[in-house]
Amino acid sequence: MRKIILASAAVLALTACQPPAPREGEGAEDARPTADFRHAMTADQSGYYLPTAEVRIDGWTFDHLFMGQATDFQAWEQGRRSGVFAPLMIEFEDRDSPMVQTELGQSRSGRDRILPTRYQVTDARVEFEGRSETLGPVRFEGVLDAGRLAESKRNLGDETPVLTGTLTVAGRANPVRLRWWAGD
Repeated sequence: MRKIILASAAVLALTACQPPAPREGEGAEDARPTADFRHAMTADQSGYYLPTAEVRIDGWTFDHLFMGQATDFQAWEQGRRSGVFAPLMIEFEDRDSPMVQTELGQSRSGRDRILPTRYQVTDARVEFEGRSETLGPVRFEGVLDAGRLAESKRNLGDETPVLTGTLTVAGRANPVRLRWWAGD
């Protein structure tokens, strides 16, 4: 009996010395891999995907969908995550927020960046699910045209839609057509 009590005390003491697991969203990395995040791309699809027509939702405007490089996807899928960046993100702009000067020119100061709770990305399809505290559930399902994307990259971006799909925010579906932009 004494051996059991000593062994239990040793386990409790060791457990108490372990640092607490980082909590997602606090800037610490989340080290738990999950099957909710998958990518299978053979080509570089990284860049910003901008709507060709304005999409407004309750005072917010859909600004862009961002897609990172393969290494960004691999890191995320292996559990290396932060609370501010993901390999696939959607961002909205608050139409009522003040304008500010940025390195890209004038922009609204109010922004809502949605990180994924699930994604699946291939050479032909992009699926994203996330949650905004302001807008509620956010979902995107789209078809990527690899030929148009390659042409847009050769032309350093243009107005040609390369990703078409449906952006659903708080249960309301919005058809969207997105063009590619490399960013800075």
